[in-house]
Amino acid sequence: MPHLIIRHLTEYSYRQPVALGEHRIMMRPRESFDQRLVSAKLEITPQPAELRWLHDVFGNSVAIASFGALARNLRVESTVHLDHEPIAGASVDIEPYARRFPFTYSSEDMPDLLRSIERAYLDPGRIIDDWARTFVGLDRSADTLGMLVNMTQTIRRDFTYIPRHEKGTQSPIETLQRRQGTCRDFAVLMIEAVRSVGFAARFVSGYVYDPDCGTGRVGGGNTHAWVRIFLPGSGWVEFDPTNGIVGNSGLIRVAIARDPYQAVPLSGLWTGYPGSNLGMSVEVDIRLSGAAPPPHGATNTRFG
Repeated sequence: MPHLIIRHLTEYSYRQPVALGEHRIMMRPRESFDQRLVSAKLEITPQPAELRWLHDVFGNSVAIASFGALARNLRVESTVHLDHEPIAGASVDIEPYARRFPFTYSSEDMPDLLRSIERAYLDPGRIIDDWARTFVGLDRSADTLGMLVNMTQTIRRDFTYIPRHEKGTQSPIETLQRRQGTCRDFAVLMIEAVRSVGFAARFVSGYVYDPDCGTGRVGGGNTHAWVRIFLPGSGWVEFDPTNGIVGNSGLIRVAIARDPYQAVPLSGLWTGYPGSNLGMSVEVDIRLSGAAPPPHGATNTRFG
């Protein structure tokens, strides 16, 4: 089980002192059987007047920082030590009744999955619906896992990854028509596509690293995004359409949500003169314990 050190630094700068409002911080990885949090440290400058922790409706760890003094900089640095157990897509085990698609979730699971099956974007022309159904066999049945793997790898192969640092996501129809986007755009497209044929799916925000050193994983930016789909027999399974990954190999979960806006790593308000904001910088580094840290300003992996 690799022991990883994750450093995530975000810094905002302002032309003159501003009043910082409440900020919401989601940088602490989720703990599970496949990722065990050994230690976590959160350093904030200026020192918040109050810092409290909570679990949101999805069970994500959220720090709420409140500030009292004016400041020209806001610096949030998360340092985490984590044991991560890679699980390959070949380990996915599906109950016999769900191995062929379509299938129906059990009556025990369905009440808790309904909100993750609901569509989030309008598709009056059934553009996403029609695209999703191309992955179903001509006889309107398909191997369930094979269908999802095919969709994941098709996005990886046929769509162009282009970093975009602005907030928000493209609509899934835009992504499908442009055949390009960021990792969060690809995640939203796949979520809407699988939901259109009845799967429960959620958005995941976290980090990606390359356990094989040099396999060309992409996702430039400060965090990465992918999809979780509920499959009877294995539960929530990871699918990363940006890199064509099935399973959690190289994927570290931080936040899970129905929609990307519920999984933003750092959000908050400030009050000051117009034009005060000088911008934001982000540094993310993931390395194996015992490995030398990268040069200043460099990273050991790429994010999106």
